[in-house]
Amino acid sequence: MRNRDALREYVTGSLWVLPGISAVLAVLAGFILSHIPVGPGSPLAFRGTADDARTLLNNVTSTVVTVIALVLGLTVVALQLSSTQFSPRLLRSFLRDRPTQVVLSTFVATFAYSAAGLYTVGLYAGERTEEFPRLAVSGALLLLFASLAMVVYFADHLAHSIQIDAIGKLVELDTLATMNGRVGRIEDLDSTPPEWAVPLLAPVSGYVQSAYPELLLPVACEHRVHVRLAVWVGDHIVSGTVLAWMWTANRGEPTPDPVAFQRALMGSVQVGFERTLQQDAALGIRQLVDMGCKALSPAVNDPYTAVQAIDHLSVIFCALAVRPLGDDVAADPAGRGVVVVPGRRFGDYLATTCGLLRRYGCAEPSVSLALLGLLDKCTAVLADDPVRWAAVGEQTDLIRADATREIAQSADLEPVVTAAADLQRRVARHIAWAVSPEELG
Repeated sequence: MRNRDALREYVTGSLWVLPGISAVLAVLAGFILSHIPVGPGSPLAFRGTADDARTLLNNVTSTVVTVIALVLGLTVVALQLSSTQFSPRLLRSFLRDRPTQVVLSTFVATFAYSAAGLYTVGLYAGERTEEFPRLAVSGALLLLFASLAMVVYFADHLAHSIQIDAIGKLVELDTLATMNGRVGRIEDLDSTPPEWAVPLLAPVSGYVQSAYPELLLPVACEHRVHVRLAVWVGDHIVSGTVLAWMWTANRGEPTPDPVAFQRALMGSVQVGFERTLQQDAALGIRQLVDMGCKALSPAVNDPYTAVQAIDHLSVIFCALAVRPLGDDVAADPAGRGVVVVPGRRFGDYLATTCGLLRRYGCAEPSVSLALLGLLDKCTAVLADDPVRWAAVGEQTDLIRADATREIAQSADLEPVVTAAADLQRRVARHIAWAVSPEELG
């Protein structure tokens, strides 16, 4: 499972895989079409001579090479723009862009098909011949028109894909997909390692990209131990530092060899050089936060872009507010072993979002109001969970305090203070109701 998910993540995030497959399929299609006999009078047959066919294939090959260079150049420009204008963490989203991969695959397939045709069309045993696969040459013409259509489509797609709304929506959808996948759901688990816990060290450095506790559970049951990762998915680890803790139910019971157990641990934990969206919903949130912070920097000074980023974050947080968040746990029903992958809670996600944007945008009333709007939308769907309501109240206080300190004009500050006060009263009421609902009726 871990290897399959890692391979899927690599394939979808690589710009060469789909074009490489298309080139092989194009050559295979050309080989098949060249063995289908079609007479010169057929409507599907190329009507010219063998020399005409070779000239056509030559022109198609040279033209497509130029177009491929143009597409790659425009793609690099888009990558550079997204990196400098929005966030360097958005590069992977552009590499995963399926339309770009399809367009490039069409060009590569056309080139491979036409170049392979030059190997045989008009030649036989090293000599010129007038016999050639007319249907296969017609296929080159079809691919040429397909490539022409892709040029127009790519220009339109590129112009739309670098717009802030399109980028924000893409990140929003990717993050929601990650949240609907494998994210921990057990919030009230107390699995603090005891004093006799044994550390399991990380053999490599990198980011924890994914973790599958069920893969480690059979080994944990065999040795009757509890295992808990020391980091969240998405955190960075250094070789030789603690990756997980292992302990027995009672002090003094024998524990397995940590070195041998580390090998089993790394079979269930994927560590790579970069963060991915396999199980790391916080990465998508971080991308949108980065977009907002970049827009608020003195070099850009575009607070409305920050507000747009917060709008997309509101969609994500309303989805987070109504679902359980916590640890990913694999446990043996007989109690022989437990494996815990710690997960972020609602308050952790909220602090990640509001913290940076609040500090960078506290002097801009529209940003403070947008953050309070995000919290207000969360309260509209939030269940009666005092912990989550307390997290909303904490962030509300911080936003109001920072805005009060940085906004000098009372007319600009008053809407922020009013919105924060209204939200704080609602938070206080819900917390009080959750603690003693009988008193409030």
